[in-house]
Amino acid sequence: MPDATRVELAPDGRLRAALNYSNTLLVSTRAPEHTGVAPDLARELARRAGATVEFIGYANAGLVADAAANNAWDVAFIGAEPQRAGAISFSPAYVEIEATYLVQPSSSLRHIDEVDRDGIHIVTASRAAYTLFLRRTLRHAALVEAESLPAAFDLFVENKFEVLAGLKPNLMVNAQKVPGLRLLDGRFTAVQQAMGVPRKREAAATYLAGFVREITTSGLLRDLISRHRIDGLTIVS
Repeated sequence: MPDATRVELAPDGRLRAALNYSNTLLVSTRAPEHTGVAPDLARELARRAGATVEFIGYANAGLVADAAANNAWDVAFIGAEPQRAGAISFSPAYVEIEATYLVQPSSSLRHIDEVDRDGIHIVTASRAAYTLFLRRTLRHAALVEAESLPAAFDLFVENKFEVLAGLKPNLMVNAQKVPGLRLLDGRFTAVQQAMGVPRKREAAATYLAGFVREITTSGLLRDLISRHRIDGLTIVS
C-alpha cells in the first residue's frame, strides 16, 4: 500500500471501519468478535496498511453516512447511493443484493410493476439504500417508514399494510413467520454494496477502486462469501 494511501486510511496506525449492523449479509455477528464478509475485508485492508482495525458499528447505513462529516471512521461498508455521495467517495460495487416486496396473504398483487399505485402503502426501513431508491422513483404509492427492518415488519403485520419493502434474503426469512405472506416476482432494485471513504481522501479512494477489482477477480471475495455461508450476495463483475 502506498504511503499516501496509508496516511488516509490508517492515519495513526489504526483503521476505523464503519459497519452497518442492519445488513446481516455483510456483518454476520458482532460478538464475541465481528465476523462476516465486511469485517474480513476491513481486516485485509488493515493488514495491507500495517495497521490495527477498529470496528465502529451503526444501527443503519444512514447513520454511517451522517458520521462521515465528523471524521468518525476511515472506511465504510454500505450501499452506494447518490444521496450519500456528497460526503463519501465510493468504490465500485463489489456485491449487490436484490430488493423486492412482501405482500399480505389476501393481496391481489403479483408483480413488482403493480405496486406503485394510488392507495398502496409500502412499509420500509428508514434510510436504507432501497428506501432512498423508492423515495426517488415512486410516483403513486406512499412510503411508511420504520426505524429498522424488524420494526417495519411488525408494522406491516400489525397494521396489515399492503406491502413491505426490503432485501430479498431478509424478506424470505420474514415470509416464514406468518402463513400466507408472499414475495412478489421480480425486483425493484439491486442495492450496490461498496466501500467508501470521506470526501477529499483521494489516494484512499483510488486504492479502494483497485482493491475492489482485485478481490472480485482473484477469488478472495467468492471465498469469503462461501466461508461465511451467505446466500443472497451477487458478486459484481
